[in-house]
Amino acid sequence: MGRALFVVAVALLSCLWVGPAVVQAEDPYLFFEWHITYGTISPLGVPQQGILINGQFPGPRINSTSNNNIIVNVFNELDEPFLLTWYGIQQRKNSWQDGTSGTMCPILPGTNFTYHFQVKDQIGSYYYFPTTALHRAAGGFGPLQVMSRDLIPVPFDTPADDYSMVVGDWFTRGHKSIKKLLDSGRSLGRPDGVHINGKSGKVGVNAEPLFTMEAGKTYRYRVCNVGLKTSLNFRIQGHPMKLVEMEGSHTVQNVYESIDVHVGQCFSALVTADQEPKDYYAVVSSRFSRKPLTSVGILRYANGKGPASPELPPPPPETPTGAIAWSVNQFRSFRWNLTASAARPNPQGSYHYGQINITRTIKLVNSKAVVDGKLRYTVNGVSHLDSTATPLKLAEYFEVPDKVFAYNLMQDAPQPSNNKVVVAPNVVNGTFRNFVEIIFENPEKTIQTWHLDGYSFFAVAIEPGKWSPEKRKNYNLLDAVSRHNIHVYPGSWAAVMTTLDNAGMWNLRSEMWENAYLGQQLYLSILSPARSLRDEYNVPDNTQLCGIVKDLTKPAPYTI
Repeated sequence: MGRALFVVAVALLSCLWVGPAVVQAEDPYLFFEWHITYGTISPLGVPQQGILINGQFPGPRINSTSNNNIIVNVFNELDEPFLLTWYGIQQRKNSWQDGTSGTMCPILPGTNFTYHFQVKDQIGSYYYFPTTALHRAAGGFGPLQVMSRDLIPVPFDTPADDYSMVVGDWFTRGHKSIKKLLDSGRSLGRPDGVHINGKSGKVGVNAEPLFTMEAGKTYRYRVCNVGLKTSLNFRIQGHPMKLVEMEGSHTVQNVYESIDVHVGQCFSALVTADQEPKDYYAVVSSRFSRKPLTSVGILRYANGKGPASPELPPPPPETPTGAIAWSVNQFRSFRWNLTASAARPNPQGSYHYGQINITRTIKLVNSKAVVDGKLRYTVNGVSHLDSTATPLKLAEYFEVPDKVFAYNLMQDAPQPSNNKVVVAPNVVNGTFRNFVEIIFENPEKTIQTWHLDGYSFFAVAIEPGKWSPEKRKNYNLLDAVSRHNIHVYPGSWAAVMTTLDNAGMWNLRSEMWENAYLGQQLYLSILSPARSLRDEYNVPDNTQLCGIVKDLTKPAPYTI
């Protein structure tokens, strides 16, 4: 640990809020000090302004273990407010640290804020990224992985090494230009390229390898799509991939030549270095796009001889119907490994979600509209508008929500008789510990992905057409993968199930960042009637207050 990091660690241990009580000694702490700055980057070979973390693009990898406490002191050295979210980390009882505009005041320029969260009862592959403005388009993202504790068996042998890849589409115009474009009411358009770990390689061009493998050994590759709008396909020249984990769940270990990874999604696969020792290409290519985009990176065998072959492994079918059918079939092949342990010793499949009665069905239909001459995206006729001054969670906690938003502007299903678009903060009440079914229906001609903060859900079905109750007979009620992101193909629907057992204010949003920015999101307010520390932490002492709550007296704290 460097001297600066050590000083931060000592200071934090002496004064940092750590939740409702002293954290148990067996849950270790990891300390990080991050400086957020602008810098010149060239993901597509074109120099442009990007967002760096400690001078790095992509940002540093966080290596953690289940139940670790993660402390990140973030210094905002940009010229704009800034927030990070820890994508896929459930923040149990702790939406205060979720890093969205609905839950936290932004970190103002020239100031710092210390995040403190625990990766409680989780394992798997995740990442972090900025949620403010269009900062995601400029960087500020990086991998976050949660390893299993030593006493928990993992359903595969320990790999020789663990490699992370953040991949995604990229735009050469700067994030401020993109924000100005969307604010003017226009669409983002097509990306300029795709990248692997912030670089876009071309076949035949000599470059430093992404990673090195030794012949005969097996490696774990974690791949996350951190892009703005483009689904990607990932494959490795000459090397099949054994899927072992997806968004925090161990999977049935099927072998794939290539894997579709949609926006916001992560997976990890085992790859054995059993080919002729030389270079090989890792390939990402766009899916469901008129203009195919491809990037490659070199995977090198130690002591290998010879460059990678210029013949890349072919992508999946790209005709409109063939591409979707292939991808749907692959989704249906993803299954939860019911014999594996997760973050606890009990098998993943001991939770029989298919036998629980549904208490509420929320059907969300996404669409786009023009409001006052400008493009907006909607969910059930409501286009979310961020409260620019006061985060929704803070307004609720300080018992002044009526001054910031109204609950339940959006209905549980679209209202066909009402064509008016409501542009306002979109907050929906949820009942604590209810078991709910959420249907995502996508009538548009482009693919959609959705994510729910604070939870994982069971992705039980994806089908073409419109959803109706009789479609439930096609649900996978046995071994659907528990995950936090689901994609919805054009003219299709997807169904997920989850228990609303995590009190807080949680963002349910499109991961197509243009759509989310222009309104395709909402917040679920899950309040525990007991107002007990057993269900939700008190507001942390270091929470920044802003807007109408800045000078208000804090309500009486929760107690046991």
